Order: sequence, then C-alpha cells, then structure tokens
Amino acid sequence: MKTLAIKLEDGTHGQLTAIAQLEGLPVTLLIKQAVEQFIETKRNQPELTARAADVLEEIERDAATRREALATLFGNEPAPATEQKEPMGFSPTRSRRPRGGTPATS
Repeated sequence: MKTLAIKLEDGTHGQLTAIAQLEGLPVTLLIKQAVEQFIETKRNQPELTARAADVLEEIERDAATRREALATLFGNEPAPATEQKEPMGFSPTRSRRPRGGTPATS
C-alpha cells in the first residue's frame, strides 16, 4: 500500500470535509472511492486502451532488443520474444498443476 499526499484548495477541502461529515465517512475513504471511480472510468475508454496497447508493444520491442544484446554479449542464443496478444489486464486461463514435481493422476 502506498501513501499519497495531496494539496487541496481550502474551499475544496472544506466541501470534502462537509460531505464526509454528512455521509458519516472519513475523508480518506471518500478520496479512495473517487480515485477508484476515476480509474474505472479511464479503464473503459477505448482511446486509453489503444494507447496502452501501443506502449506495451514498445516495451516488448525494447525488451527483445535488450535480450538480443545480452545474448550477443555473453554468446548465448537469443531467447524467443514472447508475444502479448491479450488486451491489457486480461490473460487466458491457465491450467494449474499441483505443486510437488509430479503431475496429478486421475
């Protein structure tokens, strides 16, 4: 968990405090709820999702270049780059094997 300090104008702080008192909730809870609602709103914006996909592609290209550089430097074969085909935040369901080294038998 991270701590975040913000500065609010006196009027905004006063209004927020008044709402918190009327709702019977702490100011920090109202702020958390507002941030969560903001994130959820942004998560559902197609243009932001498209930009995130572009950034992920750039990260993958950079990672592939760095893997190749290290492989060349140390004389190893470059590891194949993994492809990110699922949208950000989503991944296919993986089957899980029990821990312990031996597969489960039916």
